[in-house]
Amino acid sequence: MSTKGKIGVTTENIFPVIKQFLYSDKEVFLRELVANAVDATKKLQILSSNGDFAGELGDLKVEVILDEKAKTLKIVDRGIGMTEEEIDRYINQIAFSSAGEFLAKYKDQNIIGHFGLGFYSAFMVSKKVTIESLSWQDGAKAVKWECEGNPEFTMEDCGKSDRGTVVTLYIDDDDKEYAEKGRIASLLGKYCKFMPVPVVFGKKTEWKDGKEVETAEDNVVNSIEPIWTKAPSELKDEDYLKFYRALYPMEEEPMFWIHLNVDYPFTLTGILYFPKIKERMAIDKNKIQLYCNQMFVTDHVDNIVPDFLTLLHGVIDSPDIPLNVSRSYLQSDANVKKISTYITKKVADRLEEIFREQRSEYESKWDNIKLFIEYGMLTDEKFCERGLGFALFKNTDGKYFSFEDYRKAIETEQTDKDKKVVYLYASDPEAQYSQIEAAKNKGYDVLLMDCEVDAHFANLLEQKLKDARFARVDSDAVENLIPKADKVKPEMADDDRKALQDIFKEALPEGSDWWVEPENLGEDSAPVLITQSEFMRRYAEMSKLGGGMNFYGEMPASYNVKVNMENPLIAKIWESRKKVVDKPAGTDAEGKEIKEESHSTAGKQKLLHQVIDLALLANGMLKGKALAEFIARSESLLK
Repeated sequence: MSTKGKIGVTTENIFPVIKQFLYSDKEVFLRELVANAVDATKKLQILSSNGDFAGELGDLKVEVILDEKAKTLKIVDRGIGMTEEEIDRYINQIAFSSAGEFLAKYKDQNIIGHFGLGFYSAFMVSKKVTIESLSWQDGAKAVKWECEGNPEFTMEDCGKSDRGTVVTLYIDDDDKEYAEKGRIASLLGKYCKFMPVPVVFGKKTEWKDGKEVETAEDNVVNSIEPIWTKAPSELKDEDYLKFYRALYPMEEEPMFWIHLNVDYPFTLTGILYFPKIKERMAIDKNKIQLYCNQMFVTDHVDNIVPDFLTLLHGVIDSPDIPLNVSRSYLQSDANVKKISTYITKKVADRLEEIFREQRSEYESKWDNIKLFIEYGMLTDEKFCERGLGFALFKNTDGKYFSFEDYRKAIETEQTDKDKKVVYLYASDPEAQYSQIEAAKNKGYDVLLMDCEVDAHFANLLEQKLKDARFARVDSDAVENLIPKADKVKPEMADDDRKALQDIFKEALPEGSDWWVEPENLGEDSAPVLITQSEFMRRYAEMSKLGGGMNFYGEMPASYNVKVNMENPLIAKIWESRKKVVDKPAGTDAEGKEIKEESHSTAGKQKLLHQVIDLALLANGMLKGKALAEFIARSESLLK
């Protein structure tokens, strides 16, 4: 018996809509068809275990068969199959009154695995699709359904004798890539490697007599065991490491991992790994794979986990995450928010556990997880509150401290006149070596804060830690970093102060803002110190990573030039400023007398440039021509 008809009611434009609406995800057709085949197989297993099906199960693999010459692709299963009535109900009666209703009904729903629409994704790459099916039910007749990508179909009896379903795609000429073995193998590896029923694509091959030949052994696509479906008590460390190697064969072994397993108020399983971050700016995101009942959905999980958790690797599997049909984008609904909160809590629990119970191991891994934890504390308030208890400080001697322990260690020596505990830090121990040593000589401790986000992190900690202030060791003279009393400024008349500023600004390089100020730093301290305000420098650094502070990043570099009036060299330079010998040397164009500086005054000018260049050199700011002149001047001063 043969039946002809139209699909649904008023569906003339349903196929163009499907093609357009699903266009960017064309390749998911294979995932959908294999998922349907797996679903039919699992249902048969359930019927058998419940005693509803008493027949022989046989080999319950799903086969994907490609004929590259004929450009056909078959998906074959030995599951429950379908009767003519079921095909009519599931395939023909889509019952969309219009393309608009189609979009309205399905655009926000979880239709992955929805047989009707999942099946119709086949038409994105096919000019014709056939279904041949024999139901598991006693007395069922085999039936064949055929459609050429328009609302008209034919359905008739066929000679299929074994239980299950065969879906055959006649690949469209415009999509011939899906008739290539390599492309299909790649898609099966991407979407089907953890499906719960064996998925077979051809035979395994071996190298024989100088060529690759097929063996008799099935090529099972999903041979890797999805260990997240097991209870943690059933797994050993080696199981987790082996699974990681299978997922990321080119990566170093992870530092540790978290096994997720919850079934209320939502269902979620998975394993998240903490990777080693070798170069902090070369961070690999999008390494968490999202699955729905062991079927791959996406590796873009931005909307299901907080941004900082996308630095992790691993697998999340949940049937309770809503998916968008066209791009498998995650929707922001209540379940997703609960899942995100749960994952964040589990990550914090695990870090806290290692911090508390395996402290030495935790410290040994801190340099690799520091960026992850700091980024998490900066971007997630709840994680931040937890992180204050397990984050670490590392000082320039390589010692690690909890926040609480470090405060106890420094608060006696490093509390300033305003009762604030000052946390000194360095971002480059080599470049800031002299400042670090100067701070240590005064009995201070210096933290190492060399992470890209540390400018933001210092800001955060000033808000979270009570009466705390952070200062980089080169942000001021060491005497001023932790002021114990009000500073005593040199007594200078306004004219003298302006004259001092003019003398030094004239000798300083152009291109930056220089703020010259006299200081009493002691006769043994450097004659000139060049520093940058902690506030200005930190906010300029923060602007580089965004956060609405571009104003600071666009401002010219600004430096404080501290002239140590108690230094003997500065005293010489300052005293010589008015000692110009009145020696006529001619007149200028207006007839005014030109005076020459004495040899002694010229020497003082050299000295001025020398002390300035030494300060610039100490800050790594003396380069090119200026550096060459400094070297030449240094040699002449030594003669």
